[in-house]
Amino acid sequence: MDNTPVTGTSTTPAALGLLANKVAFITGAGRGIGAAAARLFAREGARVLLAARTEDQLQAVTAEIRAAGGTAEYVVCDLADAAGVRAAVDRAVNVYGRLDIAFNNGATIQQPGPMHQMPEADFDRLYDVNLKGVWLAMVAEIAAIRTTAGTGAIVNNSSVGSLMGNPELPAYGAMKRAVNSLTESAAVTYGPEGIRVNAIAPGNTATEMISTWEKGSPGLRERLTAHTPLGRAADPQEIAQAAAWLLSDRSSYVTGTVLRVDGGARA
Repeated sequence: MDNTPVTGTSTTPAALGLLANKVAFITGAGRGIGAAAARLFAREGARVLLAARTEDQLQAVTAEIRAAGGTAEYVVCDLADAAGVRAAVDRAVNVYGRLDIAFNNGATIQQPGPMHQMPEADFDRLYDVNLKGVWLAMVAEIAAIRTTAGTGAIVNNSSVGSLMGNPELPAYGAMKRAVNSLTESAAVTYGPEGIRVNAIAPGNTATEMISTWEKGSPGLRERLTAHTPLGRAADPQEIAQAAAWLLSDRSSYVTGTVLRVDGGARA
């Protein structure tokens, strides 16, 4: 038997991307984790529909993806607008013909501080975007997956701050904890149909949101880093990688979980 290595043309198929041939819908896709996810998902073979409130950011990320050879479109969407959320999900189906996966990443922030200092209007806005907006998106996404791809996966972006008492961000943490519950309930409800639903819980991540919180709570970054065994903040792409895996077929037996991506902060 000749065991001499064969050189030249290989008959081995080229490796497919993690999300090859999937259509992905991503909220909060204009910056931070959402933008990193859009770029990553496209590199991994997905056709992506980006949604966010700020059109110039969406245009920039979409152009970047296309310049790199990916397929991307965008839609301006406020997660607090029920009709707008449904229209954004419908746009993915209208453009690409179906929906396979969705990453519900969009969120708004609160001013750091104890709960008694938070204006009611700020609480209501946080509820509308961070909880009700996720619920609206999930309902629309599940309907779209059911009627087009048939099976699929959804990942909701939660927070490690949802897993403990959160004196600096009490309302934000509460909304994210409710997202965890929605995630688990949806996993149980739609798992028999082949729709998986998971969440990720990022820790300290180098995003504009953390920068904004730092202004209202000086020293926040140092405090977060001090409680992170890996000793640093995550890059947004590291969080996106976790979402991509949960949305891919490689996690086909994973549903109803809240995956910590926190550098060991809650270990």
